[in-house]
Amino acid sequence: MKILVVEDDVRIADVIRRTLTESGYAVDVAHTAPDGVQAFEIDTYDLVVLDLMLPGLPGGGMDVCRRIRLITSDVPVLMLTALDSMRTKVEGLDAGADDYIVKPFHLVELLARVRALLRRSPRAQQPVLQAQGVSLDPATRTAVRAGRTIVLTAKEFAVLEYLMSNAGTIISATELIDHAWDSNYEGFSNVVQTYIRYLRHKLTLPGETDIIETRRGAGYLITADS
Repeated sequence: MKILVVEDDVRIADVIRRTLTESGYAVDVAHTAPDGVQAFEIDTYDLVVLDLMLPGLPGGGMDVCRRIRLITSDVPVLMLTALDSMRTKVEGLDAGADDYIVKPFHLVELLARVRALLRRSPRAQQPVLQAQGVSLDPATRTAVRAGRTIVLTAKEFAVLEYLMSNAGTIISATELIDHAWDSNYEGFSNVVQTYIRYLRHKLTLPGETDIIETRRGAGYLITADS
């Protein structure tokens, strides 16, 4: 899943980004209120971690939250605030936030709140995906083929989930990087090829058909069930 972090303190933003990335999420970061709004308008996110005190708009994070809610009511917003007052919390919730956490906070609590909000998101409530004899449950991140449960890492799951959600469509490596990593990914160029190889190894036993096709020069394809 992909998370947008809007936090003007570069140090805090980097700590949150690294913590979420190490937990398997793709993370984009914005440092001002206008940049946060713009990022949300041009990309798709499953959750927003939003600081309250942001430069660039009169209402800071409150204004960002209100603008997000004008775009969609589906994406959870976790608001960060250094102001531990009932009034601030109520204003944040009224602006459209789903939860809040007061600074300074423990990273384990941040992760727990992120997981809780994502469990309630529309993506977590998607039906089980089926293609070519493989079942993938987005809620439990469980893959099953021929009666056996296949354990996937967070990145493996993200790649397979995107391919199966778009079964019948050729997906480019760039699309997979945008979905499973983040917009600022600068790692090695064959990362997608590497994870496709991992998935093929896990999904395919001797005698079984490889469900992931490589279309040279175009991308990867899982054929949709007829």
